[in-house]
Amino acid sequence: MHCSEARTAVSARVDREELPPGTTGAALDAHLRGCAECRRWGERALRLKVLAEQLGMR
Repeated sequence: MHCSEARTAVSARVDREELPPGTTGAALDAHLRGCAECRRWGERALRLKVLAEQLGMR
């Protein structure tokens, strides 16, 4: 899996959407275990989502 595909899948996962066609959760998890940059990207995406939800509650 390429990083661009993983990041698209991470974005879907963060938004609680279906993963892109042909992408499995297991394949995404395997990529994230081996790719620190994508792991950090996913962590930042999740923090941004949480912050946006908190700001939207005001």
